[in-house]
Amino acid sequence: MILSALIFILVAGGMLAWMANRWYPGSAKWVALATVGIELVLTIWLWLQFASAMALPAHGGWFAETRAEWIPRFGVSFHLAMDETSLILVMLTAFLGMVSVACSWTEIQERAGFFYFNLLWTLAGAIGVFLALDLFLFFFFWELMLVPMYFLIAIWGHENRRYASIKFFIFAEGSGLFMLVAILALVFVHYRSTGVLTFDYFELLNTAMSPSTGLWIMLGFFIAFAVKTPIVPLHVWLPDAHTEAPTAGSVILAGVLLKTGAYGLLRFVVPLFPDAALQFAPVAIALGATGVLYGAFLAFAQTDLKRLVAYTSVSHLGFVVLGIFAWNPWSLGGAVMQMIAHGISTGALFVIAGILQDRTHTRDMRRFEGLWSVMPRLAAMGLFFAIATLGLPGMGNFVGEFLILMGLYRVNSVLASVAAVAFVASVVYALALVQKTFHGENKHDWQLPDLSGREMATLYSMAAITLWLGLYPQPVLDAAPDIASRPPAIAVADREGNAE
Repeated sequence: MILSALIFILVAGGMLAWMANRWYPGSAKWVALATVGIELVLTIWLWLQFASAMALPAHGGWFAETRAEWIPRFGVSFHLAMDETSLILVMLTAFLGMVSVACSWTEIQERAGFFYFNLLWTLAGAIGVFLALDLFLFFFFWELMLVPMYFLIAIWGHENRRYASIKFFIFAEGSGLFMLVAILALVFVHYRSTGVLTFDYFELLNTAMSPSTGLWIMLGFFIAFAVKTPIVPLHVWLPDAHTEAPTAGSVILAGVLLKTGAYGLLRFVVPLFPDAALQFAPVAIALGATGVLYGAFLAFAQTDLKRLVAYTSVSHLGFVVLGIFAWNPWSLGGAVMQMIAHGISTGALFVIAGILQDRTHTRDMRRFEGLWSVMPRLAAMGLFFAIATLGLPGMGNFVGEFLILMGLYRVNSVLASVAAVAFVASVVYALALVQKTFHGENKHDWQLPDLSGREMATLYSMAAITLWLGLYPQPVLDAAPDIASRPPAIAVADREGNAE
């Protein structure tokens, strides 16, 4: 029941925030804060349960599970389960939900009730994605998180919000259709071979199919997750969506929604189609390496602060793709770490960008010169998270990227060397961000308030987590998939590579 509660608390909280704001204007943010606060407490409790081994594993590492009949005639059930990986991603979602509410506290004034309704329902859909182990239910939650995110961008976004929201929706829904077709194809293939109609993940894991059939169905899943991850060249919706979204929308997009795509690759693409994934791995790794370099170099060319941070996401999530398809203990641990560290550090940069835009009414870094003397606390936080994104040792991003490169080197040393070039590029764009935004002469005679207590609490907590991930990464690395349960085809290939 606790897994169902994680979803329904957010659903109910969103509806309550919407209604409460009609009765008591200004109360929606308090309802939303209480809702995500309860959500975070529950996830921390689950983490403590797991850490103390108080919960018994259900399916080889699945330590919490809920199952109920939903549409039995078609083999659809309400099946939720949680392992180490999904737990840490749910914790990330709950924490960034708190951050999103905090950074919207004064930014959102119009239709606040409907805003927090959409925000909480987006979070509910994302948590459903991380927990669902019935593929029909997974698709339901996948769609649930997209519609409220569309409204967040379209209603509370910036100048070109309608263009960005429609572009986001077209890419998200178009790719979702590929996944729906792939899910149905997998279910029908399983039904033809076994006579059992089911959407259950565990039942579909060992579905027998021809290599060509497996490859085509796998590509349907891969395209859907590649759009959301985002993988070049299916990333083109991302810069516009990030740039035009309100601050909370950008934080949730970067910290949560992009992780649903990477989670899909990790949970569904490789385990469900091990042979097809092994065949496709060189292409996926090449696309990931391309994204790592492309995002880094495009970030350096930007003058819009939010657009720069958006392109860094393309680069950082490229590392995650490399780690997943390299599929060994080093790379998988690095991929999980990179997902968490990126969510925190990039989310913090979007919070900083939102604060600057709220105070200066611009995102153009060329107009931000000299802010260090005006807003020293904000500038210090900007420097901290800029060097976190470039992978400074002692911070979470470094651990993730280093482990991914070490794991990738075992698979393809050439592409590992190519991806390592991104470290140099990330130094360039991170230092350019700091220099253009905070240093120089205060030509515009800025007289701006520095961080408030609420803003300091938000950014300092994110900085503490970033340091914790870098200095004590083992709890997160333990959340990586157990290499002993690797798909057979990938495991065999790894052993052969080691033998050579």
